[in-house]
Amino acid sequence: MKILFAGGNGYYPEFSGGVQSSTHHLVKQLRNQGHEAAVLASLFGDGIFGFKARAKMKILRQRAVIDHFPGYPVVRAWFPWEAATFAVERIKPDVAVVQCQRSVPIGKALQAQNVPLVVYLRNVEFHELAGDLRELHSALYIANSQFTARAYKEKFGIKSTVIPPTIDAGLYATPTTKAYVTLVNPYNEKGFDLAVRIAEQCPELPFLFVESWKLADDHRAQIEQTIKPFTNIRLESRTSDMKTVYGRTKILLMPSKWEEAWGRVASEAHCSGIPVIGSRRGGLPEAIGEGGVVLDYDAPTEEWVGAVRRLWNDTDEYERLSSAARRFSRRPELDPQRQFSTFLDVVNRAAAVGQTSYRFRVGSAGRPGWDFV
Repeated sequence: MKILFAGGNGYYPEFSGGVQSSTHHLVKQLRNQGHEAAVLASLFGDGIFGFKARAKMKILRQRAVIDHFPGYPVVRAWFPWEAATFAVERIKPDVAVVQCQRSVPIGKALQAQNVPLVVYLRNVEFHELAGDLRELHSALYIANSQFTARAYKEKFGIKSTVIPPTIDAGLYATPTTKAYVTLVNPYNEKGFDLAVRIAEQCPELPFLFVESWKLADDHRAQIEQTIKPFTNIRLESRTSDMKTVYGRTKILLMPSKWEEAWGRVASEAHCSGIPVIGSRRGGLPEAIGEGGVVLDYDAPTEEWVGAVRRLWNDTDEYERLSSAARRFSRRPELDPQRQFSTFLDVVNRAAAVGQTSYRFRVGSAGRPGWDFV
C-alpha cells in the first residue's frame, strides 16, 4: 500500500519531537515490509533548508514542494490542508494517517480526494484539531494511550484502537555513566520551573536540561538567565542521537505540568534501564508504570526533592527500579512488531471501508456511476 502521514506539524529537519520520531519509525517499518510511505507537513521556511524550499515553491508556482530529506518523500506547504490535492496527485495514497495539528481540515481535504482516513490521536489538545472529528465520516481512530482514548471517547463519542508510541530500542538503549538527573524539553509545560526548584534544593546533584522542541532565541535567553545562578544545571542543544543524552543519565525527570498523552522519552529511557520520576498527569503514569516514581505535580517540592535524592543515593532502590524499567520496556504492549501488526490492521480496515464507501447513483446524463460517501 501507499500510506500518507499528514498533519499540520513541521517535520525533519525543520522540527523534531515525539510525533516526528514515532512517524519516522512507522515509515521505516512500512518500507521494510514493502509498502510505500510519505509525509505531508507544514513548511517553516527557516534556515538554508527552508530557503531552498521557499525558492522552489516560488519558482514552480506551487502550493507545496517535495523533498526526500529523511529518505522518503515529504510534501511541505505553508498550509498543508491546502496542499492535499497536490499531495494526492504526487503520492497517490491508498490511505492517509492524519495526526495532530489541523487534523480536521486536513482530513476533510483528503476525504474530498476520496482518500480513506485513519486519525492518530497523539495529544488531548482538542483546539489543535481545528474542528470536530465527527466531520470526518468513516474515519478510523488510533490513540497513543488509554488516557487519550478515554478523553476522545468522552469528547466526541469515538472509539479508538490503542497503540502506544513505537520505540526502536536500538536507537536508545545504551550503557550510561549515570552522571546526571536529566530533563528533556525545558518548557514550562514540561515542568521546567519545577525542575529548577528541585535543582535549587539539590545543589550537590548535577542536572542536565536538553532542548527538544526548538527554542527561539529569546526563549533560550530566558532559560539561560533563569539557570545562570545554578552551577549544577547544564543546558544543551537538541540532538538527533538521544543515546548521547541517555548515555549520561541516571534519572530522567518528567515533572510535566500539562496532560501528557503519553510521554515518549520515558519509554526511551526505560530501554537503558533509566528510572523516571514524573508527574501524575494524563497518560504519563501509563508510560512510567513500574519503571519509576509518579508524584502529583502540585505535591510539595520537598516530595520531589526527596524522590530524586532517594533514587540518586540509595543503590539498592536504584537497581530495583532500573531493572523494573528494563522489564517494563519489554512488555508486550511496546513490542514493535505487535504494534506494527495492529497499526497495519487498522490501516487495512480503513482501506476496506474506503473501497466500500461508495453508493450507486444515476449520472446527470442518465448513465449509472458511483459517488463517494
